[in-house]
Amino acid sequence: MSAFDVDSEAAMMALGARLAVQLEGGQVVTLSGDLGAGKTTLVRGILRGLGFDGRVKSPSYGLVESYDVAGLEIHHLDLYRLGEPEELDFIGLEDLLGENSVLLVEWPERAGGRLPPASCEISIEMTGDMKSGTEGESVDDRRRVTVRSMA
Repeated sequence: MSAFDVDSEAAMMALGARLAVQLEGGQVVTLSGDLGAGKTTLVRGILRGLGFDGRVKSPSYGLVESYDVAGLEIHHLDLYRLGEPEELDFIGLEDLLGENSVLLVEWPERAGGRLPPASCEISIEMTGDMKSGTEGESVDDRRRVTVRSMA
């Protein structure tokens, strides 16, 4: 287990790039944390670390966004809006799994046990004071990112 303290979006992106070098086909990486914790930002950093320079968007509504980069098929799933775990059958979860694929899964707890075992579990905890800015948004970006690799 490794823990990293990050204090900005740029630091989260840099951490993602560092983690990207450990990716290889056949992996499932789960990302857990509250809304706004930085899960999609970390995924963006991972993709940038692999050499992807296109737009990285949250798959919140479509549930999955796929990218071909560095000889890998990266499938970014955001299960926050998943109504029932059975919906994973309809998006073709089985078709996303392969020896050259990596699943990056936000909100894995919503899958109801339908995901393959995780190769790596990443959790992001907001550790800042959560002060409010002028519009009520958080202005403290401190996070603790814990990475648990599965053997």
